[in-house]
Amino acid sequence: MKTSSHLVSALLACGLMQSAAAHQQHQGHIVASVTDTTLASFDIVHAKVVTDGAHLVFQQVVNGEAGKVKPQKQGALAGAQVYSYVWPTSLNSAAVGFEADQGILALALTIHPDFDDTPLYDEDGDGNKTNDGDNWHSHWVVLVEDKACGTGALKVKDIAPGSTPKLPATWPNLPIFIDSPGFDFSIQQSEVLVRVPLASIGFASNFSFDGVTAGLRVNQQVHAPLLCVSKVFDVASGDLSLPGRSQ
Repeated sequence: MKTSSHLVSALLACGLMQSAAAHQQHQGHIVASVTDTTLASFDIVHAKVVTDGAHLVFQQVVNGEAGKVKPQKQGALAGAQVYSYVWPTSLNSAAVGFEADQGILALALTIHPDFDDTPLYDEDGDGNKTNDGDNWHSHWVVLVEDKACGTGALKVKDIAPGSTPKLPATWPNLPIFIDSPGFDFSIQQSEVLVRVPLASIGFASNFSFDGVTAGLRVNQQVHAPLLCVSKVFDVASGDLSLPGRSQ
């Protein structure tokens, strides 16, 4: 698949690819071996996407306590860190409301204590919708390669100045291809789940996927490339071939 090979080459080129883990598929699931050199909270051992009633459920199981490891607060947007559980997919970016053919569409569950990018939601229930970045929350993102992030490295795609691409209704008014849909999720023990309502998405429930855990970083100059992938902790398939099939 063109998109998966593009992503693999990007990760290999910047030296971010983890050692290939043995894996097998079981009814579209990805089962991976434990990697001793990976932080347990980000060491993926199982990933799947399944239909549950009116929802698609994206799941990752890790070797340790999911969500336990969080970025340190920097005190500024410049250089801020983001930690994430990510499901790269074979879906077109248009499937969730972006302009078509923009890059690799991925669902992500993220946390970043230095900024808030979910202006429609008050995740901690304190009456303030602008201070919730230190709570886990969901995003759709479009990933592309950009040498400015490092040789072969990836970023969340920037929106070119003056351009007006199609964007989802819940786009958080940032100059990147990101959506803040506010999906229900849970992080309990070793399991991460994100529940995507089928009624809110414009694609069939059958597609290819992989599982990735990664860190990202905001550009020190706070301009394009705004948000680069800075560290890949683990890849469920070991080679980012998107072997999983949604069920």
